[in-house]
Amino acid sequence: MDFKDYYEILGVSPDADDKTIKQAYRKLARQHHPDLNPGNKEAEEKFKSINEAYQALSTPEQRKKYDELRAQYQRWQQSGGQPRDFNWQNWAAQPGEQANVRYATAEDLEDLFGDESPFSDFFTSIFGQTGGRAQPRAPRKGQDVEAEIALSLEEAAHGTMRTLQVGDRRIEARIPPGVRTGSRVRLAGQGGPGRDGAPAGDLYLVVRLLPHPDFELEGDELHTKVPVDIYTAVAGGEVRVNTLDRPVMLKIPPMTQSGQSFRLRGRGMPKRADPKVRGDLYARVNLVLPENMTEEELNTLRSLAANRRSSRQPT
Repeated sequence: MDFKDYYEILGVSPDADDKTIKQAYRKLARQHHPDLNPGNKEAEEKFKSINEAYQALSTPEQRKKYDELRAQYQRWQQSGGQPRDFNWQNWAAQPGEQANVRYATAEDLEDLFGDESPFSDFFTSIFGQTGGRAQPRAPRKGQDVEAEIALSLEEAAHGTMRTLQVGDRRIEARIPPGVRTGSRVRLAGQGGPGRDGAPAGDLYLVVRLLPHPDFELEGDELHTKVPVDIYTAVAGGEVRVNTLDRPVMLKIPPMTQSGQSFRLRGRGMPKRADPKVRGDLYARVNLVLPENMTEEELNTLRSLAANRRSSRQPT
């Protein structure tokens, strides 16, 4: 019997807490879920391994037993022992013992894996069997499925349509305005197929916003840097500010300092509670030197600088 390193399968450290283990499981399960990879045997086997690892580590009693077994097995290997000679009987489940798995009913297992058990000999030998098939079969709603979708800031602000390839299906998804990283967009009836005439499950798109070259998002507010030359900063004027909609002109008052921020009301992100209402955009002044200055301009600045230094000297 082959030993299985469940921590390695989930990509977490042996001292990971329950929340970290659950997050790792959900991420990997979404990636390799059978409903998103129809006919892909490699993804199916990977999903089984991920599921088994989570079931073993998600209850305190089973995780404690597994940790003790893992520690002894590693000591055995480090001392030069061969896996085939390890005494598995010391860790075998008792006759009639059933593994503790996080499923509502045995039908949940059947929906995902059919009649064949998804658990390896290692799992059942250590923790026991997982129970038999639920009878009789009844109509059952399809499995809800999650998939990640990456959006630009503009797409999140205005809403967008996306064509998605989910397994062997092409789905048109409408993304509403105002979504953020972590938002879940529900597509009714686009999940796993139902059983015996029951409706299909739902597909949930989990949003991830891509970094933007010009804007930083903080809540409903956007922040951006605006280059302002020294002439405009000293004498005042107007500069162009890019927004998520279109460029606007911003009035710069005389003697504006570098780093000073100006608020443009209603130019930020749509609020999640009410996408018709938008936050504000803050434009922070980034003082820059003019390009391609003439010698005459440079001499004028030198003269002004000299006069200013002279005026500040004590008499």
